Amino acid sequence: MQAVSSWAKRVVIVTGGASGFGQATAQWMVSRGAKVVIADINEERGEEVSKTLTKLHGRGTQGLVRFIKTDVTRPEDWTNLVKETVQELGGLDVLVNNAGGSYTNKPTLEVTESDFDKCFNLNVRSIFHAVGAVVPHFVSQNYGTIINVSSTAAIRPRGGLTWYSASKAAVNCATKALASEYAPNRIRVNAVCPVAGRTPLLPTFLGERTEESFIATIPMGRLTEPEDVANTIGWLASDEAGFVTGVCLEVDGGRCI
Repeated sequence: MQAVSSWAKRVVIVTGGASGFGQATAQWMVSRGAKVVIADINEERGEEVSKTLTKLHGRGTQGLVRFIKTDVTRPEDWTNLVKETVQELGGLDVLVNNAGGSYTNKPTLEVTESDFDKCFNLNVRSIFHAVGAVVPHFVSQNYGTIINVSSTAAIRPRGGLTWYSASKAAVNCATKALASEYAPNRIRVNAVCPVAGRTPLLPTFLGERTEESFIATIPMGRLTEPEDVANTIGWLASDEAGFVTGVCLEVDGGRCI
């Protein structure tokens, strides 16, 4: 575990922080003393998680949790998110682009244009707007860290989630391009690529497939737990990973081997 003191002055935004991988990541950061903004479109759930984490870890040296309702597909929401974060918490050091989504696993020819748009808006357009709002701030302070939550589907795509896989491949490509472009500004950009995990999106990814049959394709014999992703994001955001950028790190129990 990284020392609390090394996180005590850091400010982190976690999108989609009200559930799943995002909630676990927010918990990881807060437990180490970071100030964390949970950015999520679900206001009720976001406020609940914010209050729970504050109660668990308190304020002071154990961090400060703030919820800001955010639709990551809207540029004006990103502008507001960054502005409020900097004004209320005193800065911004780390952005975790975790918010995303998919249509239900089904044959490609059954995917509607609405399904496609929702998928690319949540997974790709959101990062486009994130970069536009956050990178200027990072450039001005000459440092910053971005971690994008991608998927093993970007690396080992299969039928049934064709356009979801394509959207996550775009995330991986953008991650590497951004890392290259902004390395001179001391901005690190990395991605994590988890296999399907125990989150509210699991039924969407499985479709008609059983959980047991999917787990059989993972050498380590289980799904991703939210803590697996949180631990990896935490390391990528830490000083220990200070020379790591442009990496799309698989968190998949060997699924992509």
